[in-house]
This record gives sequence, C-alpha cells and structure tokens, in this order.
Amino acid sequence: MSASGIPVHNSSATGAPEFATDGHGWAELLPARRPTPPLRGSHRVPWAVVGAGLTGLACARRLGELHPGQQILLLDARQVGQAASGRNSGFVVATSQFAGAVLPGQIDNYRRINRINRTGLDLLSAQVADHGIDCQWRREGFYHTAADAAAMAEYHHFVRYLDTLEVEYQTLDGDELRSLLGTGIYRAGVRIGDGALVQPAALVCGLADSLPGNVSLHEQSAVLGIDGAKPLTLRLADAEVKADRLVLAMNYEAPTLGILRSRLVGSTLAGSFTRVLTEAELTSLGSLGDWGAISLHSGGATLRLTLDHRISIRNTAEYHGSKLLRDDELARRQPVHRAAFEKRFPQLAHVPFEFAWSGVEGISRNGTNFFGRQQDNIFFAGGYNGSGVSRGTAFGTAIADYASGEDSQTVSDCLASAPGAWLPPRPLLDIAAFFIVRSRFRGVGLDR
Repeated sequence: MSASGIPVHNSSATGAPEFATDGHGWAELLPARRPTPPLRGSHRVPWAVVGAGLTGLACARRLGELHPGQQILLLDARQVGQAASGRNSGFVVATSQFAGAVLPGQIDNYRRINRINRTGLDLLSAQVADHGIDCQWRREGFYHTAADAAAMAEYHHFVRYLDTLEVEYQTLDGDELRSLLGTGIYRAGVRIGDGALVQPAALVCGLADSLPGNVSLHEQSAVLGIDGAKPLTLRLADAEVKADRLVLAMNYEAPTLGILRSRLVGSTLAGSFTRVLTEAELTSLGSLGDWGAISLHSGGATLRLTLDHRISIRNTAEYHGSKLLRDDELARRQPVHRAAFEKRFPQLAHVPFEFAWSGVEGISRNGTNFFGRQQDNIFFAGGYNGSGVSRGTAFGTAIADYASGEDSQTVSDCLASAPGAWLPPRPLLDIAAFFIVRSRFRGVGLDR
C-alpha cells in the first residue's frame, strides 16, 4: 500500500502483474503493428496519462495541444488496440437509447448525454480525416432493430423519445429491413442518419500513431502503484515516473489502482466474425454494402456487415470478474453466436466463423459515467456502459481541459454525470455484479 492509500496492482502468484490479453479481436484482422517500447528508467514529467484507449488517447492529444512546450507521457499496460477500445462492435453513437418510456424529468439529461456523444463523434470525424486514418470510417448512421414483442415496446418508446428530442430518423417495417439487411427476423426498426461505423482497432491504432510530437506513448508499461505525495510517483516494473498531474483513463481497471473501487466493474462480452463473404453470399444480404444493427433490447445482439465483407455478431455478456474469456471459455460461447447468426441468416448457414473475440466494458450500477478530480492532482474519466467510442473521446478531451483549468460546455456536461451507485466489496461485489449484468440482459428473447 502506498503512502496515499493507493494499492499496488493485483499480481499473480508468480509476482507478474495480470493484464491479460489474447490475440483475438479486431486487431487480429489488421497487419502486424510494431508497438512502442516499454518505459524504462527514471522520468520527471508535468503530465502522465495511464491508459491508451480512446479516452487516454483523446486526453493525451488534447494535453499536447494545450501544453505544446511540455512532455505528456502516455502509458498502457497492453499493446494499443488490445483493450476495450479495440474490442467493441465499432458503433460511434450520436444519439443514445434509454430503455423504457420517456421520462419528462430526464429530458435535459438525455440532451446532455447526446451533446457529449456528438462532441466525441465530431472530434473523431475530424481526426480520422485530418490524419488519414484507414479504419473503415463511415458516418452514415445505423439501425436500431426489434425482433419480438418486448423489443417492439422499446421501439415505440424510442420513436417517442426521438420525437421529443427532435432527432431525425426513419422508421422501417420488417419487409424493408429484410430488403436492406438480408434478414427476416426483425419486425421493425429505426434508422438514425447521424452516427458512424468503424473498425475500432484500426481507429485506435491510427489515433495512437498520429499523436502530437510532445506526447510519448509507451505500450506494455503497466503502472503497478502510485504514491500520492507531490510530485506523484508512478511505479512500473522497470521504471519510475514523477509527474505533477496524472489522468487515469483505465475504465473498468481503475479499481486496481484504488479508484472507484466500489462504483465500477467490468462486464465481459463475446462475439464472432465470419470469413470474408463471397459475392454471391453478399447478394443474399440485401441492398447495402455495409451496415450495423443494434437491438432495441439493451442486451440484444449487435450485428455488423463490415466494409471488408465479414459479418460480426455479438450476443453474449456476463460478469466474469472483469476479465477476458480464455480460449476454451470463448469456444463454449460460440454455439450461442452460431445459433443467433443462423437464426438471422439461414441462407448463410454454411458460412463458417473465422475469428472469435471477447472484450470488457466498464459499467456502473446506475448506468452513470465518471469524470473529475479523484485526489489532489489525480483525475479520472471512464465508465461508459457500452457507449465508449464517442463518449470516451469526448470525456478524454474534456478531462484534459478540466485538469488544465479550461472550461467548456463539454466539461460542464461531463461534470453533471450522476454519482455512481455504491457496490459492496468482494466477495459480495462479484455477486452484485453478476446480478447487475444479468438484469441488463433479462428477457432478451428473439433479439438475442
């Protein structure tokens, strides 16, 4: 335990820190990338950022812009693209869905969250264009779909919500969705034109490779502990960093460094990719060359037809100790992916899966996000409950502004996030997290 009460990161019996990863996910579809070298030696910097996902990358980029004469040190325990930011389904949301009927007292909150989403979407759009990032970026919106009665109830709630917020949308019936997506499972859907689809690992790698010159990225550089004295001291296996200010952008892993230990946990999701489809197989999928569909049931399947002609399906989620699935565990989830795939695309039942993947999302008991100062000169942004591509980018940019004494509408919007609901300590935490995740996916029905 450090002098500030922040513990050393959990370690295995051998003493090696546990930052599990595997070769799976969207990064598996990319050409090999040479990671930056691990940090070694002693360093003294004005700013350190821990976590090189979308939040950490956005934060480091903004700090580099705000403080061009200062060194920004960006550290990640893994290689870029191998954590949650590279293991999601690649939906960059502009308009969030909120389950259930529209609550008049929450309309300002809906607007606040969607302002944050759109800020992140706009930031990413500009960065992809400015740096020529090759990540299959397509800002043409996507579909929210309903397959059974429970999801149809959410469909009607969602339409009323969009009307209330004056968001432009298009409704589609089952026949229209079949002609567009090549599946007859859905009874109705909504297309929102703003929002983007992306290859998430390619996006994260492109953002990492285009950071300002005063940002130094070091991968495979796990922070094992923090001493809260001034300056802050970060302990790594082969390095020590003294920093004036620290931003933690570790999402669900923040509790391992003593931050939000009773507020934030990880939910493990899993999915599969098909092989590349043939032209004949693509023809059976309707009139669109690529698309994305999110179930209107919050626990339903997430589907993509990617620009490189694969179908991705994600339809399992569970509490798994905030860890990735081992290969044998992932293999046991694949029959669930397979059943959902063939239910939607019986004409493609012969098409095999080529890859499988799991990822962990940071969730809170009451669905809130976390933003602000945690301790003197230590700041945190994270906990996106599955909407982290756009929101994490906005939060990362805003936490850099906030830590630098800057103000903006986005800073105010992020600060207005509701406090996180309390979670009990372990082992009760594991039980509580299990039921929180399970309740989110209850009654998923045909939308699984």
